[in-house]
Amino acid sequence: MYQDLNQNQASSVNLKDQWNSVLKKLNTEYGNEIFNSWIKNITIKNLDDDILYFTVPTRFIRDWITSHYLDKIIFFLNQENQQIKRVKINIDNSLSANMLNLDKSGASSDHVNVFTNKKNFVDDWPLDERFKFEKFIVGSSNELAFASAKRFSDQNLSEFNPLYLYGGVGLGKTHLLHAIGWKFQEENPNSKILYLSAERFMFQFIKSLRQKDTMSFKQKFRSVDVLILDDIQFMIGKASTQEEFFHTFNSLLDMNKKVIISADRSPSDLGSFTERMKSRLSGGLVVDILPAEFELRLSILKSKYRELIDKNNITFELCDDVLIFLAKTVTTNVRELEGALNKVYTFSNILGKKIDVELTKSVLKDLLKSNNRRITIDEIQNKVSNYYNIKIDDLISSRRIRTFARPRQVAMYLSKKLTTRSLPEIGRKFGGRDHTTVIHAVKKIDELKESNSKFDEDINLITQMITSV
Repeated sequence: MYQDLNQNQASSVNLKDQWNSVLKKLNTEYGNEIFNSWIKNITIKNLDDDILYFTVPTRFIRDWITSHYLDKIIFFLNQENQQIKRVKINIDNSLSANMLNLDKSGASSDHVNVFTNKKNFVDDWPLDERFKFEKFIVGSSNELAFASAKRFSDQNLSEFNPLYLYGGVGLGKTHLLHAIGWKFQEENPNSKILYLSAERFMFQFIKSLRQKDTMSFKQKFRSVDVLILDDIQFMIGKASTQEEFFHTFNSLLDMNKKVIISADRSPSDLGSFTERMKSRLSGGLVVDILPAEFELRLSILKSKYRELIDKNNITFELCDDVLIFLAKTVTTNVRELEGALNKVYTFSNILGKKIDVELTKSVLKDLLKSNNRRITIDEIQNKVSNYYNIKIDDLISSRRIRTFARPRQVAMYLSKKLTTRSLPEIGRKFGGRDHTTVIHAVKKIDELKESNSKFDEDINLITQMITSV
């Protein structure tokens, strides 16, 4: 019934309108900064059977979108049109000029993110009003990070610099970064604040090189009072970007400017980062955010539930059993938890009926199925390095000696077989290698398994060690 309902809705809207709807969702999901840097470069072409064709200006943009945003793009497309099963991205070099002339005025009036008070921001990517300290829900898993962020925001109390927050996806790192920025703005109205993601830093650095205007780039980043950098792990494998950031970072610290950084891993696990960079990142306060416990997930759901009611000015009937079921079932991250609630709300609104636990299970069957434990590339790298008794840094390094090269190929092979990650993303996790290197590794390990029974046993044993956790 629900599938038929979605199909009927999709058939009444043309492809362009469906894509515009997806763009709004992507802008809400990732924010103006990422949207304008990457997703805005996508041009929709046509739908052929179940394949939707896009074009982008360069191979770099294609690979980056494929690695970081394609899963979410397909997810939102399926919500609009279930006929779409696959996406193919082609390169149109005639569009490349747009890369160096990005419209940085923010999202169009159709986009739903609301930003405010840009006067003290160096860049045109100001902070999101949704993410302030008073809106951050605290539990045992994030209370240290929350307290550290608040203390860091108080210049009279903060005795450490930089602040480095790390944890998995959707645990609240970005929220805290924005909250710190807002606090600095409120207490120091004349201070210059720059918030951006590591990928945006990299993009602007590359742009400055192409335009031969690195001095303006350096002046912009080294003249701020507060630098807030999100997802620094995206710099792994980008040696020139790391070097430029290292000098920017040192310059700001030397001038007693504030630096806040987030990542999905600790400084010591930043792969190809130099030891001096890891040491500097660890020189302030390093705090991890743990996965939300049940009580915190339930509190977040209740808060988001109230926001939905207030925002839409309707009575959204959702019994406590449904909230408890969602909090117990969706355990991966807060972002998926909120997405599950939004989907339940949407169906309740469409069907005009109260949602119980059984209906919730039906509505979220795809999400609940995919919410089973997911094997990550990090897990695979850990298991393989332990099995071969080598360091992870050596596993992902550029060193080609057999001691490291063969385990590296094994880890790439297992990453392709045991995860849903794309080839470019797997390559990025192994020191920024090209996707063709991953293809070669998979082919090589398949050949060795066929010709060497002992090697085949080793691969099966490592696989069992990973999947049985």
